[in-house]
Amino acid sequence: MAIELLPLCTLHIQLKPPIEVGAGPCGTRLIFEVASAQIKGDRLAGEMIGSAGADWLLVGPEGTGTLDVRFAFTTDDGATIFGQYHGRSDVSQGLTLPATVYVAPRFETCDERYLWLNRIQAVGKGIVHEDLSLDYEWFEVR
Repeated sequence: MAIELLPLCTLHIQLKPPIEVGAGPCGTRLIFEVASAQIKGDRLAGEMIGSAGADWLLVGPEGTGTLDVRFAFTTDDGATIFGQYHGRSDVSQGLTLPATVYVAPRFETCDERYLWLNRIQAVGKGIVHEDLSLDYEWFEVR
C-alpha cells in the first residue's frame, strides 16, 4: 500500500515582521502575522480574508521550529473556508532565511461544494524567503 499525493494547490503568502514574545516555558515564541495569501490550483483557489491569519511559531531549545497557523479564505467561487496547519522546520542553525517548512494542513467548511475538504489530510512543503514571502506546494494524501 503506497501513499498517493494529489496536487491540491500552491500558496503565496506574505508575512509581516515577527512579534517577538521571547523565551517562555516551552521555548521562544514568535508570532508572524499573515499580510496576504493567494491560493491557486485547479481544485482549490482563492485568497485570505480578514486579518486574523498568523503563525504562532515556537522554537525549542534544541532548534526545532513548530508551526501553528490558522487563517480563513474565500474561494474564487465564493466559499468561506477555515484552514489550519501544524508543521516543523529545522532552525538549529538559527532563524536564517531562506528556510524550508513542512506542514500538515486541514480544512473546515460548510459549503456543499467543498465538503470534501473536511475529510482530507493534506501535506505541504514551503520556502520562507528573505523578504518574508512564503511559497508552498500542498497535496491531498490518499
